[in-house]
Amino acid sequence: LMVRQYPENKFFERASIHLHVPEGATPKDGPSAGITMATSLLSLALSKSLDPTIAMTGELTLTGKILKVGGIREKAVAAKRSSVSTLIFPKANTNDWEELPENIKEGLTGVPVADYDEVFNFVFGTISREQAKQVWDLMLALQSVESEDKKGMVAELTEQL
Repeated sequence: LMVRQYPENKFFERASIHLHVPEGATPKDGPSAGITMATSLLSLALSKSLDPTIAMTGELTLTGKILKVGGIREKAVAAKRSSVSTLIFPKANTNDWEELPENIKEGLTGVPVADYDEVFNFVFGTISREQAKQVWDLMLALQSVESEDKKGMVAELTEQL
């Protein structure tokens, strides 16, 4: 996605990123966080904050397909308890969503997605190539600035983007 849509942003070529996902006690706990982890990394690369009222679940393939997950009911209940207003979930789980009782869906908008591009467009809206390039140029420029000065500059310049 970044290479195709924002080729001037070289964040993932230069950043050293390690995601540690330890094996959990419950099988299949980790894969459903795929679109969430990808979105978090893109948020960092594009210096764009995410809306805290949006939650998401879905296993993500290397080609960007979003696969069905389990526990839509539990995830919807948890999202509601956390004051989330929008839940992005795999299109393959649409029947699970539709079968939820109305009291669970009340106040919660479901957004079924089949491909990561749909998630990206929903969460980030339209980010131009120029904006993505400016973020990267800013990151490179800040590499040489001392850390305390960097915090203020990053906040100030990010607001301008």
